[in-house]
Amino acid sequence: MYRVFEALDELVAIVEEARGVPMTAGCVVPRGDVLELLDDVRDAIPGELDDAQDVLDHRDKLVGDARTHAEKMVSGATAEADETLSSARHDADRILADAKDKADRMVAEAQAHAEQLVADAQDEAERTVEDGRREYQDVTGRAAAEADRMVEAGRAAQERSIAEGQAEQDRLVSQAEVVQAAHAESARVIDAAHAESDRLRGDCDLYVDNKLAEFEEFLTGTIRSVGRGRQQLRTGSGVPTYDEPDERRTERRR
Repeated sequence: MYRVFEALDELVAIVEEARGVPMTAGCVVPRGDVLELLDDVRDAIPGELDDAQDVLDHRDKLVGDARTHAEKMVSGATAEADETLSSARHDADRILADAKDKADRMVAEAQAHAEQLVADAQDEAERTVEDGRREYQDVTGRAAAEADRMVEAGRAAQERSIAEGQAEQDRLVSQAEVVQAAHAESARVIDAAHAESDRLRGDCDLYVDNKLAEFEEFLTGTIRSVGRGRQQLRTGSGVPTYDEPDERRTERRR
C-alpha cells in the first residue's frame, strides 16, 4: 500500500513539473517514467488489497468480539441492577414500615397527651366554675340579706316616721307641712335602701364577672397550649409539652 502512495506521489510530481504545450492546457511528460510508475502501481495494488482485506476481516472480528463482550456486560449489568433494585425496594419497604410504625406510636402518644390535657382543662374549668358559682351564691346571698336588712330597716324607719308623723299630725292637725316632711323622709329612707341594695348587687355582678374573665383567660391559655401541641404534632417535632397559665404557676409556687 505504501508503494502505491509513493508511485502516485511521483506521478503527481512529474505532471506538476512537466513542460506545458503552448496555447493549450496540455503538457509534455516522460512516457517511460510514467509507464514505469503505473506498472509499479498495478503490481502493488493486488497485494495491498489483500492486506487491506485482512485488516478489514480482523477489524470485523474485533468488532464482533467487542459487541459480544458488550452484550455480556450489558446482560450482567442488567441482572445486577435488577438485583440491586429489588434489594433497594425491599429495604425501602422495610424502612417505610418502620417509619409508619414509629409515626403511629408518636400519633397515639400525642393523642393520649392531648386528651389528658383536655381532661385536665375540663376538670380545672369545672372546678373554677363551681368555685365561681359558690362565690356568686355566697355574695348574692350576702347582698340579698343586706338588701333585705336595709329594706327592713327602711320599712321600720318608715313606720317610725309614719307613726311619728301621725302623732305629730294628731298633735298638730293644722300643720300640713309636718305630715308632708314625714312622708318625704320615709320616701328618702326607702329610696336609700333600694339604692344600697342596687349597689350591692352591682358589686356582686362585678365580682362574678371578674371571676369569669379569669376563667376565660385560663381556658384561652389551655386552648393555645393544645393548638401548639397539635401544630408540633403535624410538623413531626414530637409530643408537645403543656404550658400552664401564669395564674396556675403562681399558685403552685405559693
